[in-house]
Amino acid sequence: MQPSAAPYDERLTAPRSWWLISFLVGVAFALILLPFGTLPLLGGLVGGTAVAAVLASSYGSLRIRIVGDSLIAGEAKIPVSALGDAEVLDPEETRAWRTYKADTRAFLLLRAYIPTALKVEVTDPDDPTPYLYLSTREPERLAEALKAARTAAS
Repeated sequence: MQPSAAPYDERLTAPRSWWLISFLVGVAFALILLPFGTLPLLGGLVGGTAVAAVLASSYGSLRIRIVGDSLIAGEAKIPVSALGDAEVLDPEETRAWRTYKADTRAFLLLRAYIPTALKVEVTDPDDPTPYLYLSTREPERLAEALKAARTAAS
């Protein structure tokens, strides 16, 4: 028997411009080390680019998945039975919920370079978290997958 694929799986990758910035960080390190010779210049270029690329990659390695009856968002694992209605946020609402509408008790999986998000109500009475804010490039698809997982779990 082959395991079934997750109904939703998204990696919140860093934007392409960050890779250019990683290279430019390497160039900056190379220029700093230019007075010391060619070998340090090359080391600065390679080392600076590598360190900046690793940092960009690690920041963009978060995933949002629905596996079985759980929503896994970054390090958090929440049963779908503890979740309520999901609200798809357009870019303006996304910005509002990131700033002045935000609740300090909420779980935020925030990536400012992603213009849309999904706000999911937490219905568990023992959980003080009022909602989950999930930056996602496909909020409609995530909302449908959550609804399907809740239906399958009940």
